[in-house]
Amino acid sequence: MLTVEHNDLVFVRLHWKNIEVNLMTSDGKEKYDKERKSHMRCENSSEEKEYMDARHKDCLAYVLHTSGTTGTPKIVRVPHACVLPNVQHFRELFDITPEDVLFLASPLTFDPSVVEIFIALSSGASLLIVPTSVKVCPSKLAPVLFTHHRVTILQATPTLLRRFGSQLIKSTVLSASTSLRVLALGGESFPSLTVLKSWIGKGNKTQIFNIYGITEVSSWATYYRIPEKILNSTLKCELPVQLGFPLLDTVVEVRDTDGFTIQEGSGQVFLGGKNRVCFLDGEVTVPLGTMRATGDFVTLQGGEMFFLGRKDSQIKRHGKRLNIELVQQVAEELQQVESCAVTWYNQEKLILFIVSKDDVVKDHIFKELQKHLPNHAIPDELVLIDSLPFTSHGKVDVSELNKTYLAYVNLAQNKFSGKEDLWEKLQCLWKSILSLPEDLKVPKESLFLNSGGDSLKSVRLLSEIEQLVGTPVPELLEVVLSSSILEIYNYILQTVFAIEDVTFTKISASKRKLSDTDQEEASGKSLHQKSPLPFNYKEINAFLALSRGNQVLSVNTTELGHCPLACYPDLISQTNIKYVKNLDPPALIGKSKGPSCIAKVSAEGSPVTKAEKMELRVRWRSDTGKCVDASPLVVIPAADNSSATVYIGSHSGRMKAVDLCSGKVKWEQILGDRIESSACVSVCGNFIIVGCYNGLVYVLKSNSGEMYWMFTTEDTVKSSATMDPTTGLIYIGSHDQHVYALDIYKKKCIWKLKCEGTVFSSPCLSLNPHSLYCATLGGLLLAVNPTAGSTVWKHSCGKPLFSSPRCCQQYICIGCVDGNLLCFTHSGEQVWQFSTRGPIFSSPCASASEQEIFFGSHDCFIYCCNMKGHLQWKFKTTSRVYTTPFAFCNYSHNSEMLAAASTDGKLWILESESGQLQSVYQLPGEVFSSPVIWESMLIIGCRNNYIYCLDLLSSNQK
Repeated sequence: MLTVEHNDLVFVRLHWKNIEVNLMTSDGKEKYDKERKSHMRCENSSEEKEYMDARHKDCLAYVLHTSGTTGTPKIVRVPHACVLPNVQHFRELFDITPEDVLFLASPLTFDPSVVEIFIALSSGASLLIVPTSVKVCPSKLAPVLFTHHRVTILQATPTLLRRFGSQLIKSTVLSASTSLRVLALGGESFPSLTVLKSWIGKGNKTQIFNIYGITEVSSWATYYRIPEKILNSTLKCELPVQLGFPLLDTVVEVRDTDGFTIQEGSGQVFLGGKNRVCFLDGEVTVPLGTMRATGDFVTLQGGEMFFLGRKDSQIKRHGKRLNIELVQQVAEELQQVESCAVTWYNQEKLILFIVSKDDVVKDHIFKELQKHLPNHAIPDELVLIDSLPFTSHGKVDVSELNKTYLAYVNLAQNKFSGKEDLWEKLQCLWKSILSLPEDLKVPKESLFLNSGGDSLKSVRLLSEIEQLVGTPVPELLEVVLSSSILEIYNYILQTVFAIEDVTFTKISASKRKLSDTDQEEASGKSLHQKSPLPFNYKEINAFLALSRGNQVLSVNTTELGHCPLACYPDLISQTNIKYVKNLDPPALIGKSKGPSCIAKVSAEGSPVTKAEKMELRVRWRSDTGKCVDASPLVVIPAADNSSATVYIGSHSGRMKAVDLCSGKVKWEQILGDRIESSACVSVCGNFIIVGCYNGLVYVLKSNSGEMYWMFTTEDTVKSSATMDPTTGLIYIGSHDQHVYALDIYKKKCIWKLKCEGTVFSSPCLSLNPHSLYCATLGGLLLAVNPTAGSTVWKHSCGKPLFSSPRCCQQYICIGCVDGNLLCFTHSGEQVWQFSTRGPIFSSPCASASEQEIFFGSHDCFIYCCNMKGHLQWKFKTTSRVYTTPFAFCNYSHNSEMLAAASTDGKLWILESESGQLQSVYQLPGEVFSSPVIWESMLIIGCRNNYIYCLDLLSSNQK
């Protein structure tokens, strides 16, 4: 213990909304002012220059290191003028006297320790310092603090307090006879009032404060004393605890997503003040009054400020936004829970760690959580632990919790006893990934996709099964996507345990057989066509078609006659913008129809930031009835640019044709099942081709939606079709593991090729060399002869390929579930691979010069690589990037831009050369559809059931 002489220097003023509060009589003012002048030359000098200068003598008090509000480590240099107001205000607020004993709860690497030390030193109070070995053991620490040394002031994190356990808190820390006068909790979310009141013993008189701040404005910024009438009330209080009032010399602002200060509603907290300024990293001078973003979000109601959560605590789960701290608060209020913590493990699983009061059954806790939490907030896994790990700063140690979960998973795998245990473990994984109740018995005929699964969850299930059995299971992913849980079980038995006497049918649905005629044509033999296109089909149009990944198909057939199509340079493939001849691709022209063309819609979507250079504004939206995961196809007739049409389908089975400019529905056709396939246009422009979940490929008349032909595959078709402009053939893949070449004019299958795996992605065609590239969920990339339907070469990537291949003049690029972007020559030689930290479902997109490749990853980044596989830039989004970017030119900015979408519904407009953000827009649902841009209009599908068309406006068009 250390005691020093008490110095009575306690005159302060609190500035908040022009209110001044005198905290001391004026008899000490003169002495205070004299001391302040002698000890704060740095502050006075800065006032004259209107800058705080770190080089000024006696300016800095201390330097420390922090992870920062954004997760980026930073060095913080703290001036005396910044931290001194904390010492002054807390000393008065807590009414510190020489008789008080303060516990040094924080390590010297955590800035609250400075406040604790100097409150004691400047007040003549005692400072209690205990060894770390005692501090980490609650049973030893409690008697040291409250029996031997009678601590009166405790400033701590809620985690440190929770480590005592609710019984010890109630009987000792917050009992009626406790020595503790003041308990100030900060550094983490404040406990709910229900939990707090359950900790307080009858007759306790401890003053309890909620304190809040950040290291970048060291150390505390606001305080709120919990009223005694609330603490003593027997009524259940559902209201959260407010953050309260600014501390001395502190300015608190709440700003909305556009950066404007608000008085009501939700926004991010910014902290600062005239002298409450720190130097971050290499800063030497900082303007007085600088405000720092905290990364914390609050809501303002009637002048009161309530904490919502940190930026990194906000996640998107099952299509809805969730603050994981809500899960912790609800769990902590359960009678069986002593303490708990929640982590978002690998941005995939919501894990709840519980320290229980008694022996509890997980099922019981899950049932209780389901009563108080929405479905999207129910944890994936519940892990019982003996105590919460915490960092040296007294906060929950998330990295240790993740290690605990990993050990828990490994232990569960070690308990796996082989095929006898497989059925039970498979059901547990099934329920965990699909967030189904643990006590539910999964019917043997349950299909993964019909039970709430999707392609993302199927990859998780595949990974979990392979971890469980300890070995890769070839082709398991397509089995998961197409078969029942019983068939999945039998397939694993056959593949892993070599048990042959089980019944397994790889495709659970009854096989749809081709007609005899089709089978004769589909033998896989080369059927040479002297006149591949149906010249007897008289209606041949000139048009431009745009699809995802800035793929452009331009057809100018006014002089076609009966000459070979190769004579016409204006007929080009869907391979790259570069091949457009004698035509300015309108998708590259940054002009707008102007605000007069913008239809009024309800404001469901909203700009996230006020972009400095560009802004997205809704032109129209069109309801499809269910989620829109398909990407739009835009077809612009050469004869009339104003009659451009958007073709797109949805999970409702509706295929729609919508006028691009007005949003008026031209026609709508109901197909047999969900549509995830993006549409493709025929070479004549008169037909639209799209695949369906019912295994059919539909050919519809583009002007009316009338059915022209249906082709039957043997399983679901999610692949999008590709058209060969040299033959008119349509190439499309199916979950039946085949790729088909269809002559829609003769209504025949020309060939089909077995690809040794489900074909989810879209085939990609190269004209020079003339080659078709296909990818499978079995991890194979195949080069196929487009005429004969024979395999030229194939490469095993080892993991599933959801990404579609992208052809350039020299290379083919494709993303893999293992997080690698792979690049090959047209002869099949792998040139390079670029690694990300998450699966790549996004298909690559090439720049107009073919010098750069753009793509997204589940690690939440958008990447730009050059054609040597070197990173040019990467841009951090707020969620996983599933979709394909779209590169376009905006002439008003004289630069190439990139449009991309993240799964949380945000549209990002970036400069393609630098990756610099130009604009961001929030759609009201998840997005798995890829954007397409024509002129200054962006079209995209959303999982809130709508297709959106947004105008991309530059600053002079707003």
